Amino acid sequence: MTARPRRSEREQLELFRALPSDLAPRDAQDLMAYPFFSLSKSHRVEPIEYRSGEIAIRVEAVPEHGMATIWDADILIWVASQIVEARDNGFRTSRLIATTPYEILTFVGRGTSARDYRRLRAALDRLQSTTVATTLRQPPSNPRGRSEGPPSSRTTGRRMHRFSWINEWTERADAFGNPDGIELIVPDWFYKAVLDEALVLTIDRTYFGLTGGIERWLYRIVRKHGGRQKRGWRFDFRHLYVKSGSLSPFKRFAFELRAIIQRQPLPGYTLFLEIEAGGRTLLAFEPAPCGQAVEAVVLSGTRTIVPSGTDPSCYREPKPHLNSSAQSGNQPLNLESNKESNFCRGAPSGENRSPTGREEDERRRQTAFSERDDDAVSKSDPARTGAGGTS
Repeated sequence: MTARPRRSEREQLELFRALPSDLAPRDAQDLMAYPFFSLSKSHRVEPIEYRSGEIAIRVEAVPEHGMATIWDADILIWVASQIVEARDNGFRTSRLIATTPYEILTFVGRGTSARDYRRLRAALDRLQSTTVATTLRQPPSNPRGRSEGPPSSRTTGRRMHRFSWINEWTERADAFGNPDGIELIVPDWFYKAVLDEALVLTIDRTYFGLTGGIERWLYRIVRKHGGRQKRGWRFDFRHLYVKSGSLSPFKRFAFELRAIIQRQPLPGYTLFLEIEAGGRTLLAFEPAPCGQAVEAVVLSGTRTIVPSGTDPSCYREPKPHLNSSAQSGNQPLNLESNKESNFCRGAPSGENRSPTGREEDERRRQTAFSERDDDAVSKSDPARTGAGGTS
């Protein structure tokens, strides 16, 4: 008996035709919270390695195309927005999506020139060739091992799931051979996350106007963890550095974070610094009262600076504020929700650590913290030691 030919993935999926692109942008929370993309437009082939508890992530790229960037992730935001909008309006969705380059480019705020179309194709290639292996949202590798046997022998690891951001994509043509859009297939891991209402957030459309890779990544982190809570949220600088997957030395990363705090570019949020008694630097943020922080300086186009009447000129080094309200002390810890990401008991660094044992931890770290920072920076990039920014 001859074996039946195996049907391709495309033949097994029902085609979903994209809706008009006047939609609210939605983003998958998993992609917002973890380092899945390169933050630089330069060609990156070095893998991203991230581990936190049972969550492990490894992102790999091929030399031909390089790793998918955070700008390429705009295509996945468009996909998530399409799937959620269709589902909410009672339409049947699918991982196989038919659309046109014009619909994607206009949704993410890009141009529609021949150059923009070429860049879109290159982004699709990077998304298709970048592979991700992760335990995120995966079951335990040995469920019985969690409860049987002595604690030392129990298995706590989770299964790995490997995929590409786009399984495949193709350019379509009509009956006369003229271009008729594109089709793409997104992976099941991403599709399930988007269909789960608890794993998708609406983002500000002005996000697409952010030009810096760290700015874009930081907005997604802030939006995911801070949400619209009036009390805001806080992150340790070093914890942010680990979550970013950045190749820059820590001191350079910290310098760029401080520059972002000065510029206040994130839509809907105000950023500020908090300094703990032991010298640890925190990035804190709160929802902006009017949706967007006012620029400290308004440039008139002349050679002189025209102040807006709010804060001192951003061309002067500002004095670090403890918080946006100019209070005399740090705010209390925000431990009301998202405890997994906001409560790192016993960890060397993290978001809003537990007050338990804090004084003892700070005394122990006061002498070792700065030495460990300098040693880490020296090993990663000796040429940059002592240059650019402070930690």
